[in-house]
Amino acid sequence: MVSMLFPLSPAVRRQFLRRAGRGFYSQVGSVATSQETLSPDSFLIEKILWAMKRGQSINTNVLYQLNPSAYVQILIECRENLNLCQKFIDGFSLNCPNFRHSSLSFSAVVHVLVRSRRISDAQVMILRMIRRSGASRVEIISSLLSISEKFGPSSAVLDLLIRTYVQARKFREAVEAFRILRFRNAGISINACNCLLGGLGKAGWFDMARDLYEKMVKNRRDLNAYTLNIMVNVFCKDGKMDQAEELLMEMEKRSIFPDIVTYNTLIGAYCREGQTEKGFDLMRLMRDKGLEPCLLTYNSIVNGLCKNGQYAAAKETSNEMRKNGVIPNTSTYNTLLNECCKKDDTKECEGLFDEMIQLGVVPDLVSYSSMIGFFARSGRLDQMMKYYKDMELRGLIPDRVIYTILISGYSRNGAFADAVRIRDEMVRKGCLLDVITYNSLMNGLCKERMICEAEALFNEMLERGLSPDFWTYTTLINGYCRVGNADRAFDLFLTMQQRNLKPDVVTYNALIDGFCKAGEMERGLSLKEEMVSGSIKPNCITYGTLINGFCNDGHISEAFQLWNEMNDKGINPNIIICNSLIKGYCRNSDTKKGMLFLSEMKSRGIEPDRVTYNTLIHGFMKEENVDSALELMIAMEKDGYVVRDTVTYNVVVDQFCRLGRMQEAIAIYRMMVKKGVNPDRSTFVSLINGFVSQENLTEAFRFHDEMVQRGFAPDDKF
Repeated sequence: MVSMLFPLSPAVRRQFLRRAGRGFYSQVGSVATSQETLSPDSFLIEKILWAMKRGQSINTNVLYQLNPSAYVQILIECRENLNLCQKFIDGFSLNCPNFRHSSLSFSAVVHVLVRSRRISDAQVMILRMIRRSGASRVEIISSLLSISEKFGPSSAVLDLLIRTYVQARKFREAVEAFRILRFRNAGISINACNCLLGGLGKAGWFDMARDLYEKMVKNRRDLNAYTLNIMVNVFCKDGKMDQAEELLMEMEKRSIFPDIVTYNTLIGAYCREGQTEKGFDLMRLMRDKGLEPCLLTYNSIVNGLCKNGQYAAAKETSNEMRKNGVIPNTSTYNTLLNECCKKDDTKECEGLFDEMIQLGVVPDLVSYSSMIGFFARSGRLDQMMKYYKDMELRGLIPDRVIYTILISGYSRNGAFADAVRIRDEMVRKGCLLDVITYNSLMNGLCKERMICEAEALFNEMLERGLSPDFWTYTTLINGYCRVGNADRAFDLFLTMQQRNLKPDVVTYNALIDGFCKAGEMERGLSLKEEMVSGSIKPNCITYGTLINGFCNDGHISEAFQLWNEMNDKGINPNIIICNSLIKGYCRNSDTKKGMLFLSEMKSRGIEPDRVTYNTLIHGFMKEENVDSALELMIAMEKDGYVVRDTVTYNVVVDQFCRLGRMQEAIAIYRMMVKKGVNPDRSTFVSLINGFVSQENLTEAFRFHDEMVQRGFAPDDKF
């Protein structure tokens, strides 16, 4: 038999409990008699204590007679022998697992376990105590303080109580317990204060952390650097950097000085806010105080500069850190790569990635996602796959983000077979598609007008239990509008709203465009009004789409009503809208007003483009106002940056041919060739038809032969 007084290590104690826990309490021996009635508490306690001190076994039936009060009394009587207390607690717990503790009995156990340095076990008991139904903070704290009168100082126990509340994310309860303890003048260590302040800061409960600090912590004499760093972090996370710096000065007056953690926290906060100059100032101040910037310091600066789009300055900072003996890490290069890949500079991106490898910095999935994404966006799919293969050779397993980038790259460039191949590989490797992946596939299909395939993917999403998001519906709405099925697009629009997905200006613009292309202008206008009533502001695209729709229908007055409305709302028109209005004038055979509007455009600082001139030239040619059309062609040359293209010449050639003015058509054709503008199939068809209409088959066949020589197939009708 193992003696109750023999000191046991924790490992031996656990082994003992597993093998002999129940045996220890299995017999009553000379201690327990065959009495059928329960003994009074005092007699029961004496009996158990007498057996424990002699290392004798206790019958489990005797233990069942214990109540919380008697349980506490046993521990109090044995408090000078921690091994005996622990043995009782462990054995009792094993044999009476359903015992209903009171706050006092829990408190007694906690005190024993804390004094025995069994902190994790003590924390389990505190958790059970605070989760016990009906136990208030006042009762719990009163019990802990009451027991401490018998067991000695309770500072470590109270610290553990606060820490347990924080780790259980019971922040309100923690603050309430802290206030009660302070009111009861109980000793709360600075470690407990820091634990609570830190927990509140991490959870984002900034107001409560500040209030606690100001009212209950600030005036303590034992504040330390940890307190300073915790509160600086709280202020910085809350965007109150001025208050953080005030705290810094206040603490320095109390001889609590900032360390590198303090400065890194401040620098990181300023850089996240885009105030990189302030970050540099603090880094210089660090050096003045003998603190050398570390990797985290430099990474914060690099991150801030990149967020501000200052890639060159960020690269220079990374070079500076290397000169100062601080080697950039993967995080440094990932930040630089992310910003660099936003620019269309292949040489710089590849050079930066190669530099990373040469320095021995190991790229991760984030590094490769930047490079793969860069080439996917630029349509260089071979290079995209080169980096993907390199990533696999390094033993990196592609994740959902990498697969989605690949699928998006292929889809965007019309390589749907490859996109589907990547999707199949993704599924085969156990990486399930998410909504973003499906959206990438559907977006590519919709751009290529493969709406049936996009709808099939949409249905596959639903079958897999995925919930389509805002972009799913917007992509499909845009896709159906592209193929002229505005009614199906509108059905999806209604479904989207039923699912509590609020459409934005992009969704509305896509649907308005669909109705305008279908000639349903009233429905388009109705959607614009719905936008306004839903606090969604129509933008330049909204008005441009509606204006273009009215101009296509020849309703120039309605188009100008919208023009005036957008100007009144301070929305600046662009060249696309102006070209739509000029097109409207020309379709109404009122090209002269179109010329007047051209002057108004220029007065607003909107320079005409090739479409502007081509539209007006076409308008004049339709009106048989050849002189004005030719004057505009000359004006294009004078503008310099507006170069005549094939369309410009074709408009004039075609109209001359329709008018039977073949000599002038030939003259324009020769001018076109002389200027280095290549004629296309439309040019030759106009000339051939013109000569055929005049029964000049010799010239018609000559241009036919020239057309074939230039690689254009003849028209079957011809």
